[in-house]
Amino acid sequence: MSDALSEDGSDINQDDSQEDVMTPAELIAKLEEAWLNEKFSPELLENKSEVVECVMEQLTHMEANLQRVKKGDAKAGFHRMEIDRIRFVLSSYLRSRLQKIEKFFPHVLEREKSRVDGQQSLLSPEEFAFAKEYYANTETYLKTVALKRMPPNLQTVDMLKAVPEPCLDSFVFLRVKERQENILIEPESDEQRDFVVDLEEGSQHLMRYRTIAPLVSSGAVQLI
Repeated sequence: MSDALSEDGSDINQDDSQEDVMTPAELIAKLEEAWLNEKFSPELLENKSEVVECVMEQLTHMEANLQRVKKGDAKAGFHRMEIDRIRFVLSSYLRSRLQKIEKFFPHVLEREKSRVDGQQSLLSPEEFAFAKEYYANTETYLKTVALKRMPPNLQTVDMLKAVPEPCLDSFVFLRVKERQENILIEPESDEQRDFVVDLEEGSQHLMRYRTIAPLVSSGAVQLI
């Protein structure tokens, strides 16, 4: 990760170039932002494996510090609660991603296959292996339990057609982190027309996910 943790976090990468330093608090804020976006987004978002790895290193460091606290120290309980809170957020984030992979696995793999060079990967290596194995196991199960008993012309299934796609037209709540101008809002009915709105920093809105999906990816808005 290009950002490094400060000395009470984990490692600081030192080289000739000047690098940004991310404090432990900023790192946890990054994780919480990724968690909320993943939790409330109808589709699987780009993986944040670098943040996950740094948080796991931070947790190891915090556990080691906790071992050095004297028994009976009141601060130990607060440190333990904070460690448990971070573990919950991390586990919930990863669990949300796995649930979406299981729900939309053919579309996830198709999107990963069709990405162009230089484009951020949707899946981490571990998630990609899980998705491929889940696809293979689902296909094997269908053939064993049902398809082989069907007429020959019905013994194949197109997973992309059989599994529903994420509903990008669902509505989500969001908070604006960076002011956005001229956001095109699609009409809700044939009688309405397209119109544009400006999103002021700090404002909160209920909008169609498809409209603001690029802003979620860029970090300009936060799902809530």
